[in-house]
Amino acid sequence: MSTKTSISELDQICKKAQAAKVELRSIIKSKKNDALKFSADFLHKNKRKLMEANSLDMDLANKKDLQESFVDRLELNEKRIDSMISGLDKIINLDDPIGKTDRPHRSPSGFEVSKMRVPLGVIGIIYESRPNVTADASALCIKSGNASILRGGSEASNSNSVIEECMQQGLEKASLPKHSVQLIKNQDRKLVSEMISRVKDIDLLIPRGGKSLIKVISEEAKIPVLKHYEGLCHVFIDQDADLDKAVSISVNAKTYRYGICGTMETLLASKKIASSVLPQIKSELEKNGVEIRGCQETLKIIDAKAAKEEDWLTEYLAPILSIKIVEDLESAISHINTYGSGHTDSIISENTSAVEKFFNEIDSSSVMHNLPTCYADGFEYGLGAEVGISTDKLHARGPVGLEGLTSQKFVIKGQGQLRS
Repeated sequence: MSTKTSISELDQICKKAQAAKVELRSIIKSKKNDALKFSADFLHKNKRKLMEANSLDMDLANKKDLQESFVDRLELNEKRIDSMISGLDKIINLDDPIGKTDRPHRSPSGFEVSKMRVPLGVIGIIYESRPNVTADASALCIKSGNASILRGGSEASNSNSVIEECMQQGLEKASLPKHSVQLIKNQDRKLVSEMISRVKDIDLLIPRGGKSLIKVISEEAKIPVLKHYEGLCHVFIDQDADLDKAVSISVNAKTYRYGICGTMETLLASKKIASSVLPQIKSELEKNGVEIRGCQETLKIIDAKAAKEEDWLTEYLAPILSIKIVEDLESAISHINTYGSGHTDSIISENTSAVEKFFNEIDSSSVMHNLPTCYADGFEYGLGAEVGISTDKLHARGPVGLEGLTSQKFVIKGQGQLRS
């Protein structure tokens, strides 16, 4: 297909999305919830069809030399499809932010000033591998009154097409515009360059995928971009940690799933407690086949590979963990703020002052206490679902749910006041 033809297709998709966004602005909450309920029903009815489509995607992926974590994110088994459907149900139960106003205040001239929560408009989402994003992102956009244009990777094309079909069927059954959710099926790479320049057609871009994809889009896009570079997450075992918690939390943070952005990649241990806790952690990690790379102080306590400087900067997304022994809390904070990606970092401690200092000084989108970093997830935060985890500091930060897909406008009410 020629580039001219593919761009013509994008023109039509953008035109339909613009029409849909106008209608979605005034749709009441119950109708949006109906669309999500019907979409969930269609996903349930088409579960077998979706698994067969995903099987085709998995067969093609297994023939390529793809990273194991990449293939893991691609797979849709029955449990993951049920989770996808459950995600839609959770979004239905969330409060609709659209139309909500904050408490008004009086201006110096006596009129009333407040802010109203409104949709952003058309949201473009560019992602790789994860077909569940097609359902999660489109559902969040529907509930927040936004039209969505989805550009998934070629590796998940069969799965994504079935999910789009189910979402559109749900919209139609609820008498909402079908083109509120559209998947770009053409895999011409030039379409991405064209898409990220459509300032008049798309209000926000959300890239989800590898660091290189996000870097290119962030640097070349003319549209505002909500970025999530990588999840280089840390767990710090403080000198006042409970040892049992330290072991179980550290192991869970690494082994829950290797391919998610909330996986712990570096474990930091206070020098005063390292010899008591690291052998136990090593024993548990070895049962899960995790390779350990340690600093020189770590190698004096446990048998491991020697860590290099690059290990502190690496998001493995694999059964590999780097371990570093630090002098104290201040050293741990310094290491995290130097090497971390600003995603999620956790402290294991029973010392309230240490926890407070960690929370105040770690510059990340999520900070945790006595929890594994794999809890960094929209579902677990009560957001229903997420379109990604933003490591940006403007507009939205951390897991981006409904409110992160909205903006605000000032609402001013007067009684005929005139400015003199």
